[in-house]
Amino acid sequence: MCSAIILYMKIRKDRKLFYYITAALTILIVILVAYICVAEKAVAPTDTNASKQSEKTDPQKFNKTRYSIDEPGSPWWIVSKNRPLTEGYLPPDLVTPNVSLNTTKSASENTLRRDTAAALEKLFAAAKLAGIDYMLASGYRSETLQASYYNNYVAKSGQAEADRYSARPGTSEHQTGMALDVATIDRRHYLDQAFGEDPGGIWLASHAHEYGFIVRYQKDKEPMTGYMYEPWHIRYVGTDLAKKLYSDSQTMEEFFGLYFSIGPN
Repeated sequence: MCSAIILYMKIRKDRKLFYYITAALTILIVILVAYICVAEKAVAPTDTNASKQSEKTDPQKFNKTRYSIDEPGSPWWIVSKNRPLTEGYLPPDLVTPNVSLNTTKSASENTLRRDTAAALEKLFAAAKLAGIDYMLASGYRSETLQASYYNNYVAKSGQAEADRYSARPGTSEHQTGMALDVATIDRRHYLDQAFGEDPGGIWLASHAHEYGFIVRYQKDKEPMTGYMYEPWHIRYVGTDLAKKLYSDSQTMEEFFGLYFSIGPN
């Protein structure tokens, strides 16, 4: 320490040497500062690029609040045993789709909401190109018509069993106008679980999501949905949600965190 002080005092006495050393130190400081600034600029773009690359590779988060699951008429409206329709609900825009219809059903049961009907026409057209001819087996049902179906099933199977495959009046997706039953025009495995193993059922399960539909009551999902496997029953939710549910192998209840529970009889 003392040696450093003595050296400094000698340098101060030699003004010319002092100025040279001071100038040299100043230049070194300027060079060092410039080097740091350049290094920071060089690193910054790399971080930005990494961030952009991360955005490209990370899957985009799905917006679960885009549509309501509670509002009547919403494309994501969830109707189930625990989530009944509003009393007397009637879809505002029922139309008859330009597809093969079930001639044993009434005119109203061959209708769907307009956007659902348009999507169904595209789905059936694509299936036809694949060699499969579908028909609309059952579309919109009023609460009164659903009551008739349900009561007949209860008389046939008993209430406990009927509740596994038929909705009680006021809780049927069919009443929304966005759900329907599909069958092939030859009626092979008509509204039967064996339809799921038939070419028609296999194609439907594999391609419905491309047109905005989901197989609503999937195999082994009865604890979630409250209904047994129905490979013929599809529901229109739009392509975004349909593709998401298909890729994740989830029901609407699973995706939105809803859980079925048995209510009072």
